[in-house]
Amino acid sequence: MAHFIDRRLNGKNKSSVNRQRFIRRNKAQIKKSVSDAITDRSVTDVDTGEQIVIPKRDLSEPFFHQGHGGIRERVHPGNDQFQRGDKIERPPSGQEGQGSGEGDASDSGEGKDEFSFEISRDEYLDLLFEDLELPNLEKKEVSNIEEREIVRAGYSSVGLPNNINIIRSLRKSQARRIAMSGSKRKELRVLEQRLSELQPFGDDKETEIVQLKNDIESLKEQIAKVPFIDDFDLQFNNYISQPCPSSQAVMFCLMDVSGSMDQATKDIAKRFYILLYLFLSRNYKKIEVVYIRHHTQAKEVDEHEFFYSQETGGTIVSSALKLMHTIQQSRYPAHQWNVYAAQASDGDNWADDTPLCHKLLEENILPNVRYFSYIEITNRAHQSLWDAYEKLTEKRPEFAIKHIKEIADIYPVFRELFGKQQAF
Repeated sequence: MAHFIDRRLNGKNKSSVNRQRFIRRNKAQIKKSVSDAITDRSVTDVDTGEQIVIPKRDLSEPFFHQGHGGIRERVHPGNDQFQRGDKIERPPSGQEGQGSGEGDASDSGEGKDEFSFEISRDEYLDLLFEDLELPNLEKKEVSNIEEREIVRAGYSSVGLPNNINIIRSLRKSQARRIAMSGSKRKELRVLEQRLSELQPFGDDKETEIVQLKNDIESLKEQIAKVPFIDDFDLQFNNYISQPCPSSQAVMFCLMDVSGSMDQATKDIAKRFYILLYLFLSRNYKKIEVVYIRHHTQAKEVDEHEFFYSQETGGTIVSSALKLMHTIQQSRYPAHQWNVYAAQASDGDNWADDTPLCHKLLEENILPNVRYFSYIEITNRAHQSLWDAYEKLTEKRPEFAIKHIKEIADIYPVFRELFGKQQAF
């Protein structure tokens, strides 16, 4: 099998137009490759690009060429098999391969050449999520519109009267008055000291005393002319408008870590959570993730402990739902955050706890979330938890449940959960 690998550098975007034209033309084959690749990729490189392989037969285009009819003469150098006048049989129909002629064609005549090229992370995600949308977004129709907020930004010499900063204005006024009258006040003190020294001499120093009094009066008048406050002194609080995300999202990840959840099941759940995070991050500028693991008790943990810790004992799902509700109410109020949640389990739960789970979801959690998805990862028959959750789907459109048996089911199930809905 031969491969044609596109290694051309896209310097200065010289081939970007042709590249996008090629992607549009072969979109169906590329999307199929992307859909197939999501189930085979390792967890750590889900957010990178992808190598796409397209069979050469899917790249063929119409072209003009000479037909097989008519009388033609050809010279074949090195011919040692035919003589003039010999008839050469036409190759049987359908036996012309599309290979390179060097043994690439298969026994059936079908060529096996392939074209391979790399797509970027953005191109990969665009194709991956092209037909998907966030459900129940009627309350956040302007979630992608950038809002602006007013924040303090220092001081300005111009502004509205109600924004005057009195303290800074008085400080500047005092500094101006000191600068403008400081030398005159110093001179005034010197003259006043000289006058006090001459006054005991009376008439002997009358002329000089009169002159000193005149100079002192002139300086006092000059000092008095310096205004207490001037327009130049006024300082205003300055405010500017800066962009801010109009909406923010929090993603709650809930998972059973009891003894029945093996590592393979957790890996399936992890791939689903990564898809959900990538999808949400394309719709919100700010997104936070909260990991809640549970067996008989629930605990908020970091990502590593969430996916790789192993516990023994039974399962009480309501403990995780209670903790999620507590965290959501205290840190992520519904009027400020778009709340999403995904719960992964193998379906095990104490029978007495299942009705409580139903009640917690219906009364406390679902009224505060945009979307809550439950995926059950098991090859066994469904148990009481699935039955209770299934009843909720009939009443709550923001709640959905899906069944995953193997890794190959992850992406199809994800597309079912977030597929575009028909307009009402």
